[in-house]
Amino acid sequence: MDEKDSRILLVYTGGTIGSVKDVEAGGLVPIDFSEIHRHVPELEQPGRSIESASFEPPIDSSNMGPEHWRLLAQIIRDHYEDFDGFVVLHGTDTLAYTASALSFMLEGLRKPIILTGSQLPIGLPRTDGRENLLAAVEIAAASRFGEPIVQEVAVYFGSSLFRGNRTHKASAESMQAIISPNFQSLAEAGVDIIYNDAQMFRDTTEEFGLFDTLDSDVAWLPLFPGQPANLIRRITEWPELKGLVLSTFGSGNAPSNSALKAALSEAHDRGVVMVNVSQCGHGSVHPERYATAHLLRDCGVIPGGDMTTEAALTKLMVSLGKGWRGEAMRAAMLGNMRGELTRFSSLVS
Repeated sequence: MDEKDSRILLVYTGGTIGSVKDVEAGGLVPIDFSEIHRHVPELEQPGRSIESASFEPPIDSSNMGPEHWRLLAQIIRDHYEDFDGFVVLHGTDTLAYTASALSFMLEGLRKPIILTGSQLPIGLPRTDGRENLLAAVEIAAASRFGEPIVQEVAVYFGSSLFRGNRTHKASAESMQAIISPNFQSLAEAGVDIIYNDAQMFRDTTEEFGLFDTLDSDVAWLPLFPGQPANLIRRITEWPELKGLVLSTFGSGNAPSNSALKAALSEAHDRGVVMVNVSQCGHGSVHPERYATAHLLRDCGVIPGGDMTTEAALTKLMVSLGKGWRGEAMRAAMLGNMRGELTRFSSLVS
């Protein structure tokens, strides 16, 4: 690793990791992040300076939405030239959505954006927040041969570093709550932090930039046996609907019924962009495998490969915001924009 001074910006949005127990009130209260070193003195390291910024007021991650993603991305843009890396402290419930959205909004990244959180508040004795924070900062400051090792939006949690748009919250209890179901970790933290250099993403966009026009007129429709046709129609006939993520069975299968086909065909004819992702915890959509997947293909539904639901929804919001439609949109959703998708030949056939 290079031995050079590094400046890290710590951005607190809210969430469990930034809380301590208030003895008098008997509950949890946000800490003052201008005094973060008092709570985590190990952040003080030679050759490293840390500054902080905070949402005012901090918000629960359940309340996170596109307006907060814009604010966070704008903070990073406005301070991009001043810092070597960024660490975002975030509640775990929607952390994967924020990480995915940032990855598509920020173009030409040459610096690390590391999101982390915790299952227990940083002020409790058994907290996982301290280790997550310290490791995230170390990763954000790590460089080799004069450039950052990580140059993308990533999530550190439970001793692993994952690509941000590959993550999913899988547990409300485990200290390894955040997983990457379809992609290897970028790094593992043991006695040392071991980086998986071959898996690192490098954006080919030459200049850093922010695209923050998101179109959230999208919906998520998980399929289930016995699903009423009227429910599907109520969603697909929503007048403002521009994009739809279908969560299907297995490798991308759906019931073979005329009502579903009619609803999806009509939506496609109106210009609604539809993407198919699997509701399985691990795996990919393979539209060529079973006849039950052909219905979706025939309705113009785009296969989403092994994208997570979080990545598919946020990628759709950004792509719609760019004004892409028709073949341009199809190419964008099939393309590997920020390492969110493993390309399969069957997807583009």
